[in-house]
Amino acid sequence: MLKLQHPKIPGDLTAIHFSEIEDTYVYQSVISDCTIMEEDFGRLRFDQVVFKNVTFIDVSIENLELVDVIFEKCDLSNMDFTRGSFHRVEFLESKLIGVSFSEASLGNVLFSDSILNLCSFSYAKLNQVRLDTCSLRHADFYETKLSKIDLKTCDLHEATFAHTPLKGVDLSTSHFERITATIDDLAGCEVTSEQAIGFARLMGLIIKE
Repeated sequence: MLKLQHPKIPGDLTAIHFSEIEDTYVYQSVISDCTIMEEDFGRLRFDQVVFKNVTFIDVSIENLELVDVIFEKCDLSNMDFTRGSFHRVEFLESKLIGVSFSEASLGNVLFSDSILNLCSFSYAKLNQVRLDTCSLRHADFYETKLSKIDLKTCDLHEATFAHTPLKGVDLSTSHFERITATIDDLAGCEVTSEQAIGFARLMGLIIKE
C-alpha cells in the first residue's frame, strides 16, 4: 500500500470569498459553497486551504502552486493546471473532466471518488500519487513520468499511456476494454490474466482456448 503524506490542515481556517483575494498568496483559509467565474490570475499560491462545494467556470491561473490543499465536492472541469505544482493535495468526490495537468508536478496527491475523464497528464511528473475509485476514460498520460503510482478500482477505458513506462504499476483492480500502450510501455506492469489476454489480442495475437 502506497503511503501518502496528507495535507496539513489546521482546525481554525478563516472563511473567505474568492473575490476577496488580492494577494498572490492565500494561507489557512476555507472557500465554500460558491461559483467562481471568469477570473484570470497570474502566479497564485494556496497554502493550507480547503475548497468545499466550489464550481470553477472559465478560471485561468498560470503558474499555480498548491501546498496542503483539499478540494471536496468541487467542479474543476476544463481547468488549466499546465505547469502547476501540487504537493500534499487531495481531490475528494470532485469533477475534473477535461482538466489539463500537462507538464505539472504532482507529489503526494490523492484523487478519490472523482471523475477525470478526458484529463491530460502529458509530460507531467507524478510521484506518490493515488487514484482511488476514479473514472479516467480517455485520459491522456502521454510521456508522463510515473513514480510510486497507486491505481485502485479505476475506469481506464481508452486511456493513453503512449511512451509512458508502466513498470511497477498495478492495473489489476482497474477496468478497461482498451487502452493505448506499446509492448515496451507495458513491460513490468501488473495485470490480471484476463487483462493479459486482452492485451495479447490488441497486439494481434490469436488466442486458442
